[in-house]
Amino acid sequence: MAVGASTTDMFAGGPLAFPVTPFTPQRELDVPAFQRHVARLLAYRPPALFVACGTGELAALDQEEVGALVEAAVEVTGGSVPVIAGAGHGLRVAQGMIRAADRAGAAGFLVLPPYLVTGEQEGLLEYFGALAAITELPLILYQRDNVRLEPTTVARLADLPTVVGLKDGLGDVELMQRIVTTVGPRLAYFNGMPTAETFQAAYAGLKVPHYSSAVFNFVPEVAWAFYRASNGGDADTVDRLLSDFFVPLARLRGLVKGYAVSLMKAGVAVRWESVGPVRPPLVDARAEHVAELRSLLDKVGDLLTR
Repeated sequence: MAVGASTTDMFAGGPLAFPVTPFTPQRELDVPAFQRHVARLLAYRPPALFVACGTGELAALDQEEVGALVEAAVEVTGGSVPVIAGAGHGLRVAQGMIRAADRAGAAGFLVLPPYLVTGEQEGLLEYFGALAAITELPLILYQRDNVRLEPTTVARLADLPTVVGLKDGLGDVELMQRIVTTVGPRLAYFNGMPTAETFQAAYAGLKVPHYSSAVFNFVPEVAWAFYRASNGGDADTVDRLLSDFFVPLARLRGLVKGYAVSLMKAGVAVRWESVGPVRPPLVDARAEHVAELRSLLDKVGDLLTR
């Protein structure tokens, strides 16, 4: 599938939602809680749902769980919103995740880095190529941590018919500029940094329009307010949302490793309902940090009406 209007429209028009994965107190998958959460997010009309990805704790899931989450999300959305599934780990596990999610009705895939190993460019090309070869659905490749793609490698991957996008979680502006300049509009580009809104001004300057909004999990109205202000040239609102919400949240997120996930789950619990613990090696948000988050959320109403 070449990149065209039908593909890029899957991601256009709003902040992209990355729902958390609820677990029971015994850390088993809680599908009913997940469906309730997806229904809440769906009411705020995200352009796409990215299920079982980074915020959804893909690193802690197996392929059957990925398939179950995709199936549950597809049932709730009823085809109204594309469900993009996460895939990752080693090659065989990632292939299994893609097949399971494909059977469950996924509309595409976000491919996270392979587990632990750092490969040469040729090895990364083979890894992503092997995954692209087993599905006719669109793939977005995620460079972060142990995956750093050179522009020439991205250009070769863009030749694959199912590779439609590149998501960046490295934050290397110079590298991303070289990639965008080299590959051009053949791919859709995504800002995949933690608390992506704090980076979006820089990425927008690189012609990277799409970004993942983890806060859509618990303050979708804030996610939308930032998106509209950012895309509408309302610099005053962007600055206010950054200074009064996103930057304080990013500071809080940075206090403990793994808070990019567990603090999002805490936010859902404060705003909506408990979605259970995180799975190890992540740790749940500490009580004092949840209190800080609650205080931040208490100001959201005033922030949006100013």
